Amino acid sequence: MAKIKLKLGENEIEVDSRDFYVDNHTLGEVIDSISNHLPENHAKIVYEPESAQSGHLTQSGLEYLDDAEVYEPEFNEPKHITSHEIKSKLRILETSRFFDSPKTVTETVQQLREYGWAASLLDVSKALAKMASNKEIMKNSHENRIHYFVQEPLITN
Repeated sequence: MAKIKLKLGENEIEVDSRDFYVDNHTLGEVIDSISNHLPENHAKIVYEPESAQSGHLTQSGLEYLDDAEVYEPEFNEPKHITSHEIKSKLRILETSRFFDSPKTVTETVQQLREYGWAASLLDVSKALAKMASNKEIMKNSHENRIHYFVQEPLITN
């Protein structure tokens, strides 16, 4: 599974390869097509020609985009993240609705790995506990296991 995420200003588009097939040959076409859906003049794909003397292998093109991330869990090892980075990564999980149902620390660490980030159980547990104490995320205990979740806002008519 590969994910392509383009974030340009307030606009963000994420594409999951479970939706269609993408490889190194079609990646540029996919990015160009995605860019066409962003507001005019806000998205620009930049491909810099590689010189033969540079000695660098040609990449997929995503290395030229500031906020683009590519991760294929079946082919790559997750990148280790520090304890200072964990909260921002947990926010990404939150915005992707991962915490809409209660999750344990172990499930959270596994999901981080799916996104390409490796973190220790202890560091993730500390970050979640701190977020819960600051009321940024909810916490409950069920069968001697702590679960973290976000509370859906109540809709009143």
